Amino acid sequence: MSFEIIALKSDGISTEIMEPALEVLRAVMAGEVEIHEEYSVGGISIDNCGDPLTDETLDACQRSDGVLLVAVGGPKWDHLDLSKSPEAALLGLRKRMGKDGLYANLRPVKPLPALYDASPIRRELIEGTDVLIVRESAGGAYFGRKTKTSDKGSDLWEYTTSEVERVARVAFGAAKTKVASADKANVLASGQQWREAVGALHQREFPHIELTNVLADNAAMQLIDESRKFEVILTENTFGDILSDVGAKITGSIGMLPSITLGAEDDPFLAEPVHGSAPDIAGQGSANPLATFLSIALMCRHGFKREAQASAIEAAVERAINSGLRTPDLGGNNSTKHAAKTVMRELVKLV
Repeated sequence: MSFEIIALKSDGISTEIMEPALEVLRAVMAGEVEIHEEYSVGGISIDNCGDPLTDETLDACQRSDGVLLVAVGGPKWDHLDLSKSPEAALLGLRKRMGKDGLYANLRPVKPLPALYDASPIRRELIEGTDVLIVRESAGGAYFGRKTKTSDKGSDLWEYTTSEVERVARVAFGAAKTKVASADKANVLASGQQWREAVGALHQREFPHIELTNVLADNAAMQLIDESRKFEVILTENTFGDILSDVGAKITGSIGMLPSITLGAEDDPFLAEPVHGSAPDIAGQGSANPLATFLSIALMCRHGFKREAQASAIEAAVERAINSGLRTPDLGGNNSTKHAAKTVMRELVKLV
């Protein structure tokens, strides 16, 4: 069986990370993947085609088994209307891929023991942390009706019961024992809808899983103080974006946090690191490629159902870190190429 993957050209540090990432993908899926690299999104697509996400690119992504993207955006395009910005490409992929959008973004937060001291949070607070953040990724304020005048801006922040239920099923399905659902039911009507829909689904379909409701701001505090208490955090789009950045500091750097976005069964997936395009260091060869490598591991696990390959990538990254690999964001001076070579050296021992 061969999987068709679209590796999207994009912005900032993306080019220098994508090349070694595809080397990792080919190493673990030799002969099982067909990779297309001719499509682009974001700022580079705006410059070349006048559109952050062309119909041709979207169609190719829709027909594929999955998409690998590093990051979009940069100050060069900050003057553009939101609907024409590089980020509109990312939102467009999430909303328009699959039968009804890619709505479940999985962001695992599991710091490596060798990097405990790289985190600004004290070691004793993060040891043993293993949290999965399940972020709703096709609704909420990011996709609601937007209004902007010279002195007022607004975004419609809304969820239907069915939108909440479909992502909640993913969270409950991923949990062994417990789920914490983060909302703002104390001040937002959409938060009250979220809490009611999650609670009703829990009672009907997942009564064996412990459910705790927590306010999103309190969840951020608890992630720092008591991250080990969480197993799965279920939350909506905006709060998931924020909470996963908090989680990134637990791992030592946002350059260590992977993600994959899923939709309905048989929909293509979107694998991407959580970090941005980092235009300030683009071209310097100092970007951390490990979050993208770990996103390929998620691609293998959730997209290809290849657990052995996923585990091999994760083990190779951990071995590389244990050997002393540290990119600048982790307090070292190893280059992107050095990081890639170190991981590949470990990976070939495992596959």
